Amino acid sequence: MVIEKKDNNSMIIKYQNTDNVVEDICSIIESARNYAYQSVNIALVERNWFIGYRIAEEELKGENRADYGTEILKKLSKELKKEYGKGFELRNLYYFLQFYKTFPNILHSVNAKSNILSWTHYKTLLQVEDVKAREWYAEETAKQTWSVRTLQRNISSQYYYRLLKSQVKEPVIKEMKEKNKEHYLMDKLEFIKNPLIAEFLGFSLEDTYTETELETSIINNLQKFLMELRKRLCFC
Repeated sequence: MVIEKKDNNSMIIKYQNTDNVVEDICSIIESARNYAYQSVNIALVERNWFIGYRIAEEELKGENRADYGTEILKKLSKELKKEYGKGFELRNLYYFLQFYKTFPNILHSVNAKSNILSWTHYKTLLQVEDVKAREWYAEETAKQTWSVRTLQRNISSQYYYRLLKSQVKEPVIKEMKEKNKEHYLMDKLEFIKNPLIAEFLGFSLEDTYTETELETSIINNLQKFLMELRKRLCFC
């Protein structure tokens, strides 16, 4: 029997009784972990996109003057760091703005939620100026579930252009996988180890959290966090 529980007070848990209690409970835990990862990741990407959008709106009032935009970002960074921490340093606000300008329609495409990458993936993609190359890297990252390290290595090694010029592509693909074999696929729980995520969820960075404690806190508080976030993020 397969049970998928979905209501206003519970996360989605997919459960199938296999008559093995250990395997079944492991499956429940993995389902909760995956849901937590996807939800936190989507919320973080949306937050950064909306911040970039709002800054871009403010820039337009200043007729896109560079000095005006810089002053806005400096003031914002100063205020936001006092309230929310180091995640709002000046360089990060620039990333948010660049993210919105580079991916202006990312939240409005039909399959945006299912194809959304991690914030670190998007930040890595921002260094690719060629639109076609950037779109290809983003598509391949989602399709092949590349880790951030794999994506960065492929960008740095001009993987897209080398494939484009190669009449026989298999040796190029094989070499890429071999060179990236240690970190080829993304770790869906890598976000737990990232101080940025702890700060994003409102945990004190001065506290000591083991991975298990932090993971449990994320899962236990995720729904409340997401409900509060949805109230704050309003696209007009």
